Amino acid sequence: MKFSGKNVLVTGSSRGIGAEIARTLAGFGLKVWINYRSGAAEADAVKESIEAAGGSAAVIGFDVSDEAAFIDAIKTIVDSDGELSYLVNNAGITNDKLALRMKTEDFMSVINANLTSAFIGSREFFKAARKKKFGSVVNIASIVGETGNAGQTNYTASKGGVIAMTKSFALEAATSGIRFNCITPGFISTEMTEVLSDEVKEGLNAKIPMNRMGEAREVAEATAFLLSDYASYITGETLKVNGGMNMA
Repeated sequence: MKFSGKNVLVTGSSRGIGAEIARTLAGFGLKVWINYRSGAAEADAVKESIEAAGGSAAVIGFDVSDEAAFIDAIKTIVDSDGELSYLVNNAGITNDKLALRMKTEDFMSVINANLTSAFIGSREFFKAARKKKFGSVVNIASIVGETGNAGQTNYTASKGGVIAMTKSFALEAATSGIRFNCITPGFISTEMTEVLSDEVKEGLNAKIPMNRMGEAREVAEATAFLLSDYASYITGETLKVNGGMNMA
């Protein structure tokens, strides 16, 4: 994979898909800034694994839904490295409930953590990157942002919003040489899915044309492609990494 920039911030990268994205991008030679909100030990472990493999990484802790903290974090990175070449907005939460039982604060907490944070990060990256007329952003959404899902009105709204927002940023940033794209993972095998029973896993796999869950590596490699120079004429797109569950 070919990259013209030198560093990347991956939010929510202390574990799961975010950690795999961080390790994959470091493997392609980028300095990776590993973000966490509460998992400091996990973030340090990701950094150590990257450095053990010969890569470069730094840890930066902040809450992505805190606008001032996000702005300060990007300033810290630019002051340290002279630039921020790439951004992956991966951080997110769930708070599942049936819509009739969902309070407004339940809805807004997920919107703020998943959608508002991605807006803040994308906006501040755009401000920093347009000076060099170069940069690339990948926003991690979800298949349910395209299809909807019972019990996840807040989460689906947040991820559907990320998809639409990414297209708008792509339109505004194109003449500045900055690209914005989106990935919608389907069912991905992570620590969260490992606790599911074999019966539940089999039921999930039966819904997937490829008859298996995806691997975090597969989302990470798709992310690397969209950030890289190999995708230099791709912007405003949504790449589905879902084993064929949603082809629309």
